Amino acid sequence: MFRYCLPRTRGRLRVAMAVLLLGVAAAGPAQQALMPPRADPLITRDPSGWLQTSTPGGRIDKRNPFFRSLGSNGRSCNSCHRQENGWTVSAESVQQRFEATRGTDPIFRPVDGANSPLADVSTYAARAAAYSMLLERGVIRVGLPMPANAEFTLTKVDDPYHYASAKELSLFRRPLPATNLIWDTAVMWDGRETFAPFKPPMDAGIDMEDIRASLASQALHAILGHEQAASAPGSDVIASIVDFESHQFTAQYFDDGAGRLNEDNGMGGAAILAQQKFWVGINDALGNDPTTEPFDPRVIRLFDDWRDPDPSFRFDSRVWARAAIARGQQLFNSMRIEITGVAGLNDATGRAVIHGTCGTCHDSPNIGNHSVGAPLNIGIADASRRTPDLPLYTLTNLRTGEVVQTTDPGLALRTGKWADIGKFKGPNLRGLAGRAPYFHNGSAATLRDVVDFYDQRFHIGLSEQQKRDLVAFLSAL
Repeated sequence: MFRYCLPRTRGRLRVAMAVLLLGVAAAGPAQQALMPPRADPLITRDPSGWLQTSTPGGRIDKRNPFFRSLGSNGRSCNSCHRQENGWTVSAESVQQRFEATRGTDPIFRPVDGANSPLADVSTYAARAAAYSMLLERGVIRVGLPMPANAEFTLTKVDDPYHYASAKELSLFRRPLPATNLIWDTAVMWDGRETFAPFKPPMDAGIDMEDIRASLASQALHAILGHEQAASAPGSDVIASIVDFESHQFTAQYFDDGAGRLNEDNGMGGAAILAQQKFWVGINDALGNDPTTEPFDPRVIRLFDDWRDPDPSFRFDSRVWARAAIARGQQLFNSMRIEITGVAGLNDATGRAVIHGTCGTCHDSPNIGNHSVGAPLNIGIADASRRTPDLPLYTLTNLRTGEVVQTTDPGLALRTGKWADIGKFKGPNLRGLAGRAPYFHNGSAATLRDVVDFYDQRFHIGLSEQQKRDLVAFLSAL
C-alpha cells in the first residue's frame, strides 16, 4: 500500500513546494513594495507613501532666503510651505507644530494665522481657540476689502469671529504649493498676484518672464504681509526666492501598496516631471490651444502600462494596487461628466450642459492644472456648503437687486464683477497625497471627500469601487 501511495505523496509534495516557492518569490517584491526608499533628503513621507522633490542641484538649498525670516514675526516662506507637505502645509502637520510649541511656532501669528487679528492668544487654551481654522483646516485668514466701483455691495456679514466688514473681509484659504510653479496660469487662488496675462507662445516653451514677475510680486507681498517686514527686501533676495521656487518639481514617488511609481513603465515621481512639455493653452478642451491641436481626453498617461495586470504575478500585491491606479487614471480620462452650472465655463461657452470629463478642467498633460487662466465657480463657497466656522457674506447686485450669499467672493473681490463671485483657479494635481485638506477653504479633509463632492455635485453615480480607484490614482500623482 505504501508503494502505491508514495508517487502520489511525492506529487503532492512537489505541488506544495511549487506553491510555496511561488509564494516566496511573489512575497519578495510585495514585501519590498512596503519598504521605504533609502534615505534621501529629496524624499519625504506622506499619508500614502513617499513624496519626491526634484531640483537642479539634487538637493534642497536651505541657504536660500526662502528659509530665512525676513520680517518681524519669525516667519519665513517655509513656515507655510513645507517639503513634507508638498510645499504647502497639512492640517495634521500644523497640529503637531502647535502641540510641540504650545502654539508659539511662527506659523501661529495673529496677523493671518488667527481667526481674527484681534483674537486673544495669551494662553494655551486661548491660542487653541484663536488658531482653530489653521489647526482644523490648514487655512490662513486673508483680509481683503470690498473693491472700489464693484457691481455689488456687501449688505450683511455673519462672522463667527466678529471681525469682518466691508473694510476687510476675512477669507480662509489654503496656502498653495510652492512647487511645480512653471505651469501656473494664475498665481494665488483668486489670481491677484498674476502680474500679466500669461501669453500663449506658439512653441513648446512657456513665457517665464510673466511667471517670474508674478512669483516675484507674490514673494514680495508675502514678506511684507505674512512675515510683517518693515520694508521690502532687496531685488536680489526676491530673485533668489523665485529661482528656488521655479526650479523645483514635486510628485508622488512611492505608494505603500503599489511600490515605486516609476517601475514597470510607470512614469510617477518628480525626476522626469521637469521634462513635461507645456505651454499656455496646451490641450485646452474648448479649443484655445494656440497650436490648434485638438483636445486629447487622455490627459494623464503616467500609468497606461499598469492597466492589465499579468496574471502570472497574482500573488504580488503590487500588481493589484497598480491596476487600481490605472483604472482610476482611465476614469479620470474617460468618465463622462455632465458639467452644469459652472460659472466661467457653462456661461462663458453658452452651453447649459458640457459633456466633459475630469480633464475638461484639469487639461494640462500629466500635470492636471488648467492650461489657461480660467477661474471657475464649482460651488465650494456657496451658502449651501457653509459650515458654522466660516463667515457668510450677503452680496447684492447694485443694478438688478439680486442677492447671493457666499463664504468667499473669490475673484470678484479683485475684479468687482458680479459674474466672478465664487470663482477660483484650479490647482496643480501633482503631489496631492501630502497636502490635505483640499479645495481653497480646506473643506475636503481627504481625497475621498474630494471624489464624493464631484460625484454629488455633478450626479455622476460612481460605484464604491470606482471611488476607491480614483482615490488610488489621485494619491499616486
